Amino acid sequence: MRTIVHGPRPAARAVSTIDADVVAEGRRLLERAAAEGVPLRLLGGVAIRLRARGAIPLVLERQCQDLDFVTLRSGGSRVTALLRTEGYEPHVAFNALHANERMLFFDDQNERQIDVFVGSFRMCHSVPLEGRIELEPDTLPLAELLLTKLQIAELNEKDVKDALVLLHDHPLGSGDGDSVNADRIARLCADNWGLWRTLVENLTACRAFVEVFQLEPEAREILEGRVDALLDRIDVEPKSRAWRLRAKIGDRKRWYETPEEVGEA
Repeated sequence: MRTIVHGPRPAARAVSTIDADVVAEGRRLLERAAAEGVPLRLLGGVAIRLRARGAIPLVLERQCQDLDFVTLRSGGSRVTALLRTEGYEPHVAFNALHANERMLFFDDQNERQIDVFVGSFRMCHSVPLEGRIELEPDTLPLAELLLTKLQIAELNEKDVKDALVLLHDHPLGSGDGDSVNADRIARLCADNWGLWRTLVENLTACRAFVEVFQLEPEAREILEGRVDALLDRIDVEPKSRAWRLRAKIGDRKRWYETPEEVGEA
């Protein structure tokens, strides 16, 4: 979820505690946040790898570069203090304008960016997080991890791989924990035609990529079955009046937002 940043920004301080390995650094920051009582949870590719149950199929492996976190609306100032203490420099101008929704921090030594979403997740679509951020100790619940990957209007290969890794390792269910809460995903789609439109298109694309990636037969069977089951669950959920009204307009009106590129400060 990297944001392209133009213009000058403060140079990051050289701090030896920052781990060059991005997954290890994600774990380290979670431990520091827990020790300080700072509400912080991972999302994105690193979160999906932390939740992996075993070895990730080689064809689905990818290199993670940055870290993505979410915090409560009340946690923004504490997260800023924590990350500065741990050696990250804030993007002062961006954070001054957007700190109620999103903040950016940098580690130039490792060419790493940290995105912190505050209280909610909003990119191409909004994914509501009220009451969901603190359900799991380290990451967002699996349903939200999948939603944040599949809400992207122009899906790329890394997002496909992340979604397939998550679905490969976790069954669908009607609750949270170690299963993907398909009921929650279906309910959110039933209330939001735009989210439904993007999610169904991206799940269909992910299913096609199962064959492209030439996975082992067992992995392929698991993934195709889970993608099909999730599409079926989304399809049968009764749609809201707002969904039906928006569906009449369809693709004649754009159904997603374009995340803004951060301009010069």
